[in-house]
Amino acid sequence: MLSAIVAIDRNGAIGKQGQLLCHMPADMRHFKEITMGHSIIMGRKTFESFPKGALPGRQNIVITRNRNYAPEGVTVAHSVDEALSVATMPGDMFIIGGEQIYNASFPLLTTIYLTVIDHKFKDVDAHFPRIDMRSWIIISQEEHPADERNPYPFSFITLKRKKAL
Repeated sequence: MLSAIVAIDRNGAIGKQGQLLCHMPADMRHFKEITMGHSIIMGRKTFESFPKGALPGRQNIVITRNRNYAPEGVTVAHSVDEALSVATMPGDMFIIGGEQIYNASFPLLTTIYLTVIDHKFKDVDAHFPRIDMRSWIIISQEEHPADERNPYPFSFITLKRKKAL
């Protein structure tokens, strides 16, 4: 099954200038818990935004048009379909960004692990595809207030795609 995991603001923004919207340790912990031991699929720019390279404990699959791209610790693919075919870790595969990869994979998603940050960020330049809630069911939802480490209130929401009738 193919899932996406993403943090968005109230307007669906996911990033600005190649970076996350803000630092939210609770979201980072949530991301790690959900993706550990699975294949994670991302675009080249998302991968290159990681300060320490490949994320440990997961198969890092990077989609790029560059046929000579070969960073250490990753499996390289040149399309979403190819990325899905080279995934070797058990269980769900996770799309983790960025905007182009989310858009290309959106029709294939069965689950979305959504962190909604209760804030509207300025100067954003990357967005998650619009979620038509007529096609999705909320499986779980946890509300969290802002605290000393997480500057904005946020919610963890798990969505499952409704089956076609």
